[in-house]
Amino acid sequence: MFFRSGVNHQTLNVARVAMLRSGGEANNRRGGIVAEGNVWARPGMVVVFRAELMPGRSAAERSFRITRVLSNHRVLVEGITGEHTASEFEARK
Repeated sequence: MFFRSGVNHQTLNVARVAMLRSGGEANNRRGGIVAEGNVWARPGMVVVFRAELMPGRSAAERSFRITRVLSNHRVLVEGITGEHTASEFEARK
């Protein structure tokens, strides 16, 4: 890499490290690499839709099993079409 005289090499190294770090974090936000421990749901897990989304049904009728967790943190649910987010489900007790 070519450096002009008078440029502080340490400052350039710090800037280079900062760019690399921010790029890695951007990958996570865009659905790139997802840390295994940072996922709110797992395949096979039973979730319960919030009562506001399925009025008049008991918790048992609103319970479904997750079939797949997508890279964008949404899930596919057995028996229900479409992708679903964590906000659609009751908090785990």
